[in-house]
Amino acid sequence: MFLLKFIVPIIIVLAIVMLFLLGYVKAPPDRAFIISGLGREPRILTGRAGIKMPFLERKDVLYLGQMSVDIKTEQSVPTNDFINVNVDAVAKVRIEPSADGIRLAAKNFLNKSPDQIARDLQDSLQGNMREIIGTLTLKAINIDRDSFSDQVMEKASKDMKKLGIEILSCNIQNVTDDNGLIRDLGMDNTARIKKDAAIAKAQADRDVAIAQAQAEKSANDARVESETEIAKRRNELEIKKSELKMVSDVKKAEADAAYEIQNQEQQKTIQTATVNANIARAERETELKRTEAAVRQQELVAEIEKKADAEKYAAEKKAEAELIVKQRAAEAEQYQAEREAAGIRAKYEAEAAGIRARGEAEAFRNCEAARSDR
Repeated sequence: MFLLKFIVPIIIVLAIVMLFLLGYVKAPPDRAFIISGLGREPRILTGRAGIKMPFLERKDVLYLGQMSVDIKTEQSVPTNDFINVNVDAVAKVRIEPSADGIRLAAKNFLNKSPDQIARDLQDSLQGNMREIIGTLTLKAINIDRDSFSDQVMEKASKDMKKLGIEILSCNIQNVTDDNGLIRDLGMDNTARIKKDAAIAKAQADRDVAIAQAQAEKSANDARVESETEIAKRRNELEIKKSELKMVSDVKKAEADAAYEIQNQEQQKTIQTATVNANIARAERETELKRTEAAVRQQELVAEIEKKADAEKYAAEKKAEAELIVKQRAAEAEQYQAEREAAGIRAKYEAEAAGIRARGEAEAFRNCEAARSDR
């Protein structure tokens, strides 16, 4: 009993979870899930999730995306002007996204593919297009195809609304006829366009020729007027030049006379300045010569004194040199004598003393002679 108290709730919870997992559905944006079975009105899921009771409810799918329907007149259809034509068109349709539109479409297109839905709508749209063709002329169909497609959409929308279908667009692809009238209309239109173009070209050529003639006349008038004005201006210029030359000649003559007077005054001034300059130069040269003579005199005195001092200095140096030479000779002889014999030193010492005495006397005389020269 104790185990049953725990097992039974667990089983119930698991059963609920299983039912939830088995019944969970999620509709994509381009699909509508129709859940029916329990309520009076089926539930519609579009782009959202919901719960379907397993075994008690069913799920059906309705395609909500855009579909293309080829509309072709399989046989020729007479127009309002009794010309048989064949028309190819393409219509873009979809299930009306409102709840009422989905309910209406579910009664006719539930669980069908887009191609199957397009085939189901094809006959109805072809019939609507045939009715509109019968109300229009061949020229109106070809010239204003937008109006033709709008009329087809307006006519077909009433029937499509009853099926829960919305027409998005209708494009006329091709229009042909059995007798080639459309081609003839094109040729006639081409000929008319060519004719209009030729007329327009002729009118344009005429306008160009007139404009050119007017332009040439205006240019010629302007040229004559310009040349006349130029000649007039040239005459005025020549007269003005003559007047200016006359004034210029008078001014030049006055300027030449004034220049000559000024030149003579300047020549007098220059001559006076030249004489004054020559006198001043002679005075400066005389003074310069005096100065040079005094300087030369001083230089001669200095040279004489310098020469005397030099000769005196040379004599003193010469006496000193001779004395040194003699002293060195005496010393050499003395040294030689000492080397020759030690025994006769006394004899030669007397002779050396005599020689020294003579040398000293001669040196003294030389010194006296040098002093007397001073």
